Order: sequence, then C-alpha cells, then structure tokens
Amino acid sequence: MHPLLPSLAAAGLYAGATLYQGSRFARHQASDKRLLGLLGALALLAHALSLSLQLLPGSGLNLDFFNASSLIACAVIALILIGTTRIPVENLLLPLFPLGALTVLLAQFAPAGTSQPIQEAPGILAHILLSILAYGLLTIAMFQALLLSLQDHQLKHKHPSGLIRNFPPLQTMESLLFGFLWAGWVALSLSLLSGWLFFEDLFAQHLVHKTVLSCIAWVVFAVLLWGRHQLGWRGHKAIRWTLAGFCLLMLAYFGSKLVREFILHI
Repeated sequence: MHPLLPSLAAAGLYAGATLYQGSRFARHQASDKRLLGLLGALALLAHALSLSLQLLPGSGLNLDFFNASSLIACAVIALILIGTTRIPVENLLLPLFPLGALTVLLAQFAPAGTSQPIQEAPGILAHILLSILAYGLLTIAMFQALLLSLQDHQLKHKHPSGLIRNFPPLQTMESLLFGFLWAGWVALSLSLLSGWLFFEDLFAQHLVHKTVLSCIAWVVFAVLLWGRHQLGWRGHKAIRWTLAGFCLLMLAYFGSKLVREFILHI
C-alpha cells in the first residue's frame, strides 16, 4: 500500500476533530468526549499506518527529519488520547490535532533530506525509541506549560475566554504539568543512559552537539523537578524552566538534523 491514502485520511480526520473541538470551545461548550476520542483514534490509526509504510520501506528504519517529526507527533497524540481516559487533558488535543495533520502531510509531501535508513543493533534502536518517547512526553509538558500560562494570565486579569472556561482548575493543570515532566525526564534519563551504553563515542563529531544539548536539557529539567520538590516552585518560574528545557532538547534533536541533512548533507 502507498502511504498517500492513509496520510490524507489522517490529515482529514485531524482537521475534522480540530474543527469540531474548536467550534465547541467557541460556543463555550464542552466537547463530547466519546466523539472526540473516536475521531482522534481513527486519525491516529491512519497516521500510524502511514508512518509504518514510510519508516519501514524495506531497507532499514527511514527516520529522516519529517518522518521523525511525524513519529513524535503521533506518539504525543497517542499519549494524550490514552490520558483522556483518566485525567482531564482533552484541551491539549486542540493544538495537537493540527500539529498531527501538519507533520503527516510534511512527511508525505516535503522533499526528503540526505538521511540514510538506519540499520543498527537492537540496543541503538532502543535508544532511538526512548529518545522519541522522551521528546513526546516533554512536548506534552511544553504545551501544558503554554496552556497553564494562558490560563493564569486570563484568570489574573479576570477575562477568561471560552477556551479557558473549558480548562480544568489551575491546580489540576499544574499537577498535570509536573506529571508530564517527571515522565519525560525519566524517559530522557533512560535515553541518555542507553546512548552511553550502546554508542562507542557519544562525542563523535556528528553527535557532540546533540549529546551536549541533551545533557544540558536533562540538567534543566532535573533542577526544575528538584525546585518543585524542595522549594515549591510553581507558576511562571516552572513555566519558564519548562520552556527553556524544551527549547534545548528540540535544538539538540531537530537543530542537529536540520544542519546535517539540509546544510552539511551528511
């Protein structure tokens, strides 16, 4: 099967889910959780099918820049959809569904970089998957931090929009943020550990920037979690540290891939 059909189906379903949820927010109404979950699950299945055809073309793992972006978006949306069955995080799907549509279309139609298919040992493939999981969880934390900042600002100025009225209480939103941060930090720790175990030289020329920036991001998130536990950090301080760590992590991964694939062509 060619990945075009499932890619278009995923993008269409994501767009439909976004329009439905956006229209409900605009009318100050909560979305039907079952309908939203159904649309999201169908879009995710189509997205996963498209990814399976693009990532495994028959000659290793094709994890170029746009395929990696699509895979991370798929993982993030899957985690949030699972989370909605237990905690009130469906508001996070409003920005994530368009992100899913964008990445699945870019993976299908954007020109490919110079990345070669990955044909590595299981340990290195495990490192790659742990990295993707860490990026996914910390991406959720970043979106949660942005939504928390918006909610806090509008509540302080006593002008809550229709979007804010559909959010859980501020304390719940903050607890969710640190739950995502803990999960993402643990996954990032395991990713770095597996890299040290299975790569011969993590500071080789093509890995050094990614390794250094990832380690700095790990320290930033560790300090934030320590500050939360020991000093009670919250609010704007927690949001700023979350965004700083996320920017470092994304620069480590996407920045290095952009430079290698589209500038240096290696």
